[in-house]
Amino acid sequence: MVNTKGVVYANFYSDTTWSKRMGFAKTEREWAERASQHLKAELKRADLTYEDLADKLKKHGFKETKASIASKLSRATMSAHFFLASLVAIGRQNVTLEDI
Repeated sequence: MVNTKGVVYANFYSDTTWSKRMGFAKTEREWAERASQHLKAELKRADLTYEDLADKLKKHGFKETKASIASKLSRATMSAHFFLASLVAIGRQNVTLEDI
């Protein structure tokens, strides 16, 4: 929640209430799409661009570009280590599965 309002990104609500209503993902594709949407919402919440994320990930040993990040998020084909490193890079310290 941001300022007591849920953040909407690509028809995905990042507030916990919405996630609980949706339940956990049922398929591999749904997990991938939710992870991608979650990371997009976190970037929006942090007011960061894909280029900003690429710069931050370099500090963690990743060789990403704005284009490579955009591709991963649009296709929802990111590795778990990319997802986790991205959350750390943008300063997100806690994530619950219900948020995804």
